[in-house]
Amino acid sequence: MSTGDPTLISPAARNALQTWLDGLGALEGAASNTLTAYRSDVSEFLAFMSLHFGGPQGLGALSRITTADMRAWMASARASGTGARSLARKLSAVKKFYGWLAKREGFEPTAVLSTRAPKFQKKLPRPLDKDAARAMIDTVELQSLKDWVAARDVAVVTLLYGCGLRISEALGLMGKDAPLPATLRITGKAGKERIVPVLAAARHAVDRYLQLCPHPQERDQPLFRGVRGGALHARMIQGVVADARRQLGLPASATPHAMRHSFATHLLEAGGDLRAIQELLGHASLSTTQAYTAVDTAHLMDVYTRAHPKA
Repeated sequence: MSTGDPTLISPAARNALQTWLDGLGALEGAASNTLTAYRSDVSEFLAFMSLHFGGPQGLGALSRITTADMRAWMASARASGTGARSLARKLSAVKKFYGWLAKREGFEPTAVLSTRAPKFQKKLPRPLDKDAARAMIDTVELQSLKDWVAARDVAVVTLLYGCGLRISEALGLMGKDAPLPATLRITGKAGKERIVPVLAAARHAVDRYLQLCPHPQERDQPLFRGVRGGALHARMIQGVVADARRQLGLPASATPHAMRHSFATHLLEAGGDLRAIQELLGHASLSTTQAYTAVDTAHLMDVYTRAHPKA
């Protein structure tokens, strides 16, 4: 299957794709990683259609894509080794682009928008239990010989577990955010803002890092610094957590994002309200948060049995 070679895509289609991506970034606040994935997925689709029809397709030709053409694209993707989950993601990107393009160009996009995504088994969150989450934070501190780096890594992971932040949100904190207040205003995916309480343990961890950090803190510079003073990259925290995970004998699912899952699960287990947890996580849809309810069904059944008047 084509990898999205731009020479296979007509100038009109390339320009339309770029205009759509620019709008997502400027108007909807889409993350750069999201835009990169959308560009790749839609370019791949457009390049396939060029090969499928024997040459680059203008916007008029793209507006006449049929259900059979969509099936051909999906069959080609599966034959090239694309899994059901990845194909569903690609189809979602194509549908978003076509929905926008149809409104702009005034054509009927039903053939594309009605294409069904392949079925796949959704992966449920794999949180750590409470002891493993605490052990992870303690072990992360042992991964560096430099005290300030160890304190930095502990501070970041504590924010993931103690506040439910995404790793990009934690690393997006700036010098002006310190010392951390009792609540933080976090801008998450698609520019969605939320207020997050900051535990005393998280504030203390950040304070300790700031006391030890050799790089001067500036209001308009990242709060968390790399060894050379630049912005700390997510892959560094991912590597530290991976090292700690191996020492603890935890599964590969024990990632930085698993600490965020653990935050939500442990709140739920303690009787937290699902709507409140949704707000704390910054999920746009409650259905996303509801995935956590499948993590500990036994606990939820116990709450039901003890609390429901007819139980």
